[in-house]
Amino acid sequence: MNTKTDARSSASQLTAAALATPRKPTLALAIATAGGLGYIRFAPGTWGSLAGALIYYLALYCFPIALVPGRGIGLESRPIWSAWIGGPITLLLALGGVWAGDRAAKFLQRKDPPCVVIDEVSGQFLTYAVALAPLNWKYLLLGLILFRVFDIWKPSPAWQAESLPGGLGIMADDWIAGIYAAIGLWIARAAGL
Repeated sequence: MNTKTDARSSASQLTAAALATPRKPTLALAIATAGGLGYIRFAPGTWGSLAGALIYYLALYCFPIALVPGRGIGLESRPIWSAWIGGPITLLLALGGVWAGDRAAKFLQRKDPPCVVIDEVSGQFLTYAVALAPLNWKYLLLGLILFRVFDIWKPSPAWQAESLPGGLGIMADDWIAGIYAAIGLWIARAAGL
């Protein structure tokens, strides 16, 4: 071998190594970790849930139910708000979460990496949107507690949903936990909370 063939061989090995190493999906990781909250070592899922609660609070604060055309600011206007404001945000968080969670899991080579918390963000927002929760600290706190309990407990069919492939498996169990938590909020409202 001479210097030219050694240089070509080294260059082809470097090119092959670069092609074999996946590019870091920076945008997907930023979304999947909720802007880095997933990297917090202590209770990353709870931080993700707090981000979901904050997004709901900001959505309801910036687009209050009083601005929704209807018969007033009571419960009858909340479904309209959910359809026009809450629904699109829920869909964006869900679709973005499936995409980002799938890419992050493939890059990190784990089925459901602990740093991926977009599922908690999405599930927590879904809790409030389905429950049509008002901007009341009691509802927001109860929704957070209920969601975390159901997310950790994973009652059926939440634990089965984890076996779905890719990002869908990462997200689906939290959506189910969010629906359970929303039912809990509806029960709390019916009980007079």
